[in-house]
Amino acid sequence: MKRSRLLKVFSIVFLLNFLFVQAQEPYGTNKYIEKANQLTAKKLDSAIFYLEQGIDYYSKQKDTINLINNLCQLSEVYDNVLDYGKSYDGYWEALILADLSNDNISKSRIYQELGWLYTAYRREEESLRYFNMSLKLKKQLLKEKKISREYLVSNYFAIVNCYRVNHNYTMAKTYLDSCELTLKKIDPYKKSYYVETEKGYFDAVAGNYENALNTLNETKHFFEKKSPSYLTVVYFLIGEVYNLKGDFKMAIMNYKESLKFSEMYNKHMGYKQFNFEILSELYYNQGNFKEAIYYNKKAQELNESIFGRKSKNHKHLFEIKDRYRLQKEKEKALLKEVQIEKLEDQKRIGFLQNILMGVVVVFMFLYGVLFFRNLRRKHKLEKQKTNEVMMLKNRELTASALQLIEKEEFISNLKQSISKSDAVDTKAIHNMLKGFQSSPGGNWKEFEARFTSINQSFYKKIRSKYPDLGQTDLKLCALVKLGFSSKEMSSLLGITIESVHTSRYRLRKKLKLEKGENLIDFMSTI
Repeated sequence: MKRSRLLKVFSIVFLLNFLFVQAQEPYGTNKYIEKANQLTAKKLDSAIFYLEQGIDYYSKQKDTINLINNLCQLSEVYDNVLDYGKSYDGYWEALILADLSNDNISKSRIYQELGWLYTAYRREEESLRYFNMSLKLKKQLLKEKKISREYLVSNYFAIVNCYRVNHNYTMAKTYLDSCELTLKKIDPYKKSYYVETEKGYFDAVAGNYENALNTLNETKHFFEKKSPSYLTVVYFLIGEVYNLKGDFKMAIMNYKESLKFSEMYNKHMGYKQFNFEILSELYYNQGNFKEAIYYNKKAQELNESIFGRKSKNHKHLFEIKDRYRLQKEKEKALLKEVQIEKLEDQKRIGFLQNILMGVVVVFMFLYGVLFFRNLRRKHKLEKQKTNEVMMLKNRELTASALQLIEKEEFISNLKQSISKSDAVDTKAIHNMLKGFQSSPGGNWKEFEARFTSINQSFYKKIRSKYPDLGQTDLKLCALVKLGFSSKEMSSLLGITIESVHTSRYRLRKKLKLEKGENLIDFMSTI
């Protein structure tokens, strides 16, 4: 039965391994758990029946979260009635499910429950190990905002109980302080009566018996209304307070009340053992050997049923350390093999990728070299072509300007010849020639318009380098660039040759040219 259920669990896990990885609260109930909770106190077998039905149902439904929840709830029932073997089996199955489905919230819960189980086995070291594994996981989940801070309180509370049961009161008090600090972070006025119960007991350990009893009586009234099954623990601790105080009659009465509630609700059955042992000791110290023997016998019978050689739990006591560890080692071995294969594949793929990347890089480099070389050659050709076109247009511009000069000279000579002749109407001819002849300014405007269209960036460059140049200087620069003589410049600018020489001299100074530097060569670089 157990084997088939375990195989069923594994089959579900491998189907759902990638489907149920989101964080969910594992403490939500379902109809099977709700029904079992109603029956646990009165009909334990019926409660177990409903929880097993839930396990079968959620296995078929492939509902991992509820399946884990039912397994944990059933294990808790077995734990409460001291059937630790079945309890451990259930937690182990739930842990495998939670581990394979990456459900860290359920894992943190199961670790805590396993801690309680090891506490029942009186194995403090293992118990604390699981409690601390749970606490570490819960702190990470809290950091990721997947659980609330209350879950840390439950973990600290579990560790307090473990240390208290093993009489390590210093460490128990330390974790009790952690409980209170965490509660204050949640709400400064928030009170946990579970924590208050432990506080009451530690007041008694410190010798403050009245405070202890006041606190424990307050928690007793709370649990009478809210959770009567926990009165097993409360009455036991009240008995402990009276025992420390020396009031053995009241101590015995409260230990017996604790026994009554543990049997009434089938919960916290581990306290039965404590009650039997302490009652036997108290009656013996009072000389009531009959009662002492009775409770001693009860304690031995209970101990034998839980931990004796004939007990099913005895086998688990020796196997409990190994089953989960062995399973985890198998899983790690398989995972290691898969990882090794994956790494080898990655190495091969990485090697091929490196070769391919090298080929791509070499190809890209060669392509880049050829591309930029072709781009430079193309740019050089375009620049050369542009320069050739510009030189041709400048030659045309120069030729046009020279034609204007020749025209002006021709008209000027013609006017002189006509002036010397008496046979013609000199005034009428002069007026006619004046209409053909352009003004010096007009000649320049025509020339400048054509020069600017050809040498578009010339004026912009020279102005940016020498912002102090005037209009006459700029005109002179353009004529020098095209290689005009002083006489030709004089004709185009409408000034004397001497004025041209003076303007050239001033221009050299503004350009800050040395005595040996050629003005024409300088202009060709702009």
